[in-house]
Amino acid sequence: MTTFDDRENAFENKFAHDQEMQFKAEARRNKLMGLWVADILEKKGDEAEAYAREVVKADFEEAGHEDVMRKVLGDLDGRVAETEVRKKYDELLAVAKGQLMEEH
Repeated sequence: MTTFDDRENAFENKFAHDQEMQFKAEARRNKLMGLWVADILEKKGDEAEAYAREVVKADFEEAGHEDVMRKVLGDLDGRVAETEVRKKYDELLAVAKGQLMEEH
């Protein structure tokens, strides 16, 4: 194998790893978002965990995160301003990435 092949394989492996970590971070963020919304909706324990799973599943409806936003904003029904919900969603991505880094 040539040096070029080695470099190409290393690049492909890094790209695959980065994509996997991004997917995990987004899924973790969605779970954290679900738990945050569940708390606002006064869901506790298993009910809060189940709601968080629903939020994670909502992300698979379409590309991007608007499917998650539609779900949580609809469920919140005006209890929290949309701008605050979107800000929290962005903040939770950083939290999720930090948690994943601590685990690895």
